[in-house]
Amino acid sequence: MPTPALSPSPPAREPAAHDGVRVHGLRRVFDGRVVLDDADLTIAPGEFVALLGPSGSGKSTLLRALGGLDPEAEGHIEVPGRSAVVFQEHRLLPWERVWRNVTLGVRGGDLRARATAALEEVGLAERADAWPGTLSGGESQRVALARALVRTPQLLLLDEPFGALDALTRLKAQHLVEALWEEHRPSVLLVTHDVEEALLLADRALLLGDGAIAAEFVVDIPRPRPLDHPELVRLRTELLAGLGVHAPAEHGRTA
Repeated sequence: MPTPALSPSPPAREPAAHDGVRVHGLRRVFDGRVVLDDADLTIAPGEFVALLGPSGSGKSTLLRALGGLDPEAEGHIEVPGRSAVVFQEHRLLPWERVWRNVTLGVRGGDLRARATAALEEVGLAERADAWPGTLSGGESQRVALARALVRTPQLLLLDEPFGALDALTRLKAQHLVEALWEEHRPSVLLVTHDVEEALLLADRALLLGDGAIAAEFVVDIPRPRPLDHPELVRLRTELLAGLGVHAPAEHGRTA
């Protein structure tokens, strides 16, 4: 009698003995297509890491595995005990007031007070009783950040949280995330397509390719970081080249 096929083992997602992240041998297959293949990743306690790569390279897949949202991923994952995820779609419940959206799934203590404190940190305390449908895109994004903060995460997972915002609102949101990170110092993984965003915010920028981390760029530039800083300009050029985007020729030279 033939041996029945075994389904993939779920990732061994364990509480870390530290506040950082350790991933080893992460693998994910969708309909026969390998998206992540023996991927390894470490994030130090309090480190801000940005993850870039072409569309379909597995960035969000990796993030979802860290967040415990993909039971079919295989491999070993160690994460801190408390984590929170902020998605591009803010996923607010339209039938609940803002403050109740902030505390969805939270138990214990004065929930209204906890929501108000988190909303104060993102500058939205006065909107606590508003309906989500009355919020702007930027305000909805700040509510999503407050919902993450109220959980006091040791690991904050950001899946292209600024992708739907206009340029000015996006810039303000980036500054807010940087300020919140500096205040609370969780480990952060930011999935983004924006090279400048990665370089302005992260301690390290990682390129995902062929199912694993293909390149690492250390961003050792004091904050706040000017876009015209020579080292940032150099890193931007290298990151874009890693993504297959080359600068145009200048003064008769080919990049």
